[in-house]
Amino acid sequence: MDADRVKWNTRFESQDSFLGEWPSPFLAQEIERIKANVPGLSALDIACGEGRNSLFLAQNGFKVVGLDISDIGLAKGQKRAEKLGVDVDFQRVDLDDYTIYGTYDLILNFNFLLRELIPSEIAALNPGGVLLFDTIMASELLLQTRSPEYLLQPGELLRIFDAFNGDILFSEESNCGDMPTARILFRKARLYN
Repeated sequence: MDADRVKWNTRFESQDSFLGEWPSPFLAQEIERIKANVPGLSALDIACGEGRNSLFLAQNGFKVVGLDISDIGLAKGQKRAEKLGVDVDFQRVDLDDYTIYGTYDLILNFNFLLRELIPSEIAALNPGGVLLFDTIMASELLLQTRSPEYLLQPGELLRIFDAFNGDILFSEESNCGDMPTARILFRKARLYN
């Protein structure tokens, strides 16, 4: 835990905003579809970093819990939340051994891959809840500097989510640029009486 915390603290200390203050373009693009599909407004942001996506959700009416290992990133997010006049429950956790408590209408998982956490994320969704997943895929260039354990393979994200009871509302892979990505918008099946 300490090595990961130190690594991310160093990255977040290195500049005013490591990934920028604006939300992920994918989240911004999908916010109206998300709001139209979620059963409520509780949200969990996995590996939230400095909280850019958590803050965006709070500005859109969501009650947000943001999880990250970096106390520096979370402090920056909290300071920005106060400046924006929104409330986000930022919590420092090590996701390698974390259990998701409670249930949520929306879960975000951006720029983070821990395959064994995905079933817990689905289980933590309320019926009809939405999971927005967007992370990095393997490429020859990235495999020179990163562990394949933290990179998706082509088609892998779709195969993972096909196994769950629900609907894939959107799926896309992009091999453009230095950071190929895979993203998915998944809605958990609703329970009917």
